[in-house]
Amino acid sequence: MKARVEEADERLLVEAAQQDPRRFGELYERNFDRVYAFVPRRVASRAEAEDVTAEVFHRALVNLPRFQWRGVPFASWLLRIATNTAADQQRRAGRKRLDPAPEIAAPETSDARQVEEEERSARLFRLVQQLPADQRRVVRLRFAEEKSIHKVAQELGRSEGAVKQLQFRALENLRA
Repeated sequence: MKARVEEADERLLVEAAQQDPRRFGELYERNFDRVYAFVPRRVASRAEAEDVTAEVFHRALVNLPRFQWRGVPFASWLLRIATNTAADQQRRAGRKRLDPAPEIAAPETSDARQVEEEERSARLFRLVQQLPADQRRVVRLRFAEEKSIHKVAQELGRSEGAVKQLQFRALENLRA
């Protein structure tokens, strides 16, 4: 029942944004975390992830009048745009992908399962944003930027033990 209400609500938001592009902001707010969590696995750097995410929403806004509701979440359409935008960006950069991304509509992966995975990533992104600043910074440096404890300690001007403790507390907070 709740899923049907959310689907109807989302459909109304899409239709409203198609009539008045100023209403697109609501769709952006609802889907930003999901798209931003999806993109980094398809590009080489955080800066590229930010650029691609911005381009996804720009393309979505421009193409919104052509969007047709087919009963799948609006996020599926955005993630398809994200996949294409990341691929376009890689081609423009002249780089080969080291880790090719699966197509969203691949036969072995349903749209619902893909959206569920992206929702989980978006929830994790939101939870990390709620951590205290020091813990959030350690998580970003250790896991997003894949820096060693030693490098993080140097960057933060703290001991390695302090960084380990911050990382431990951050992971405990995320588990809770």
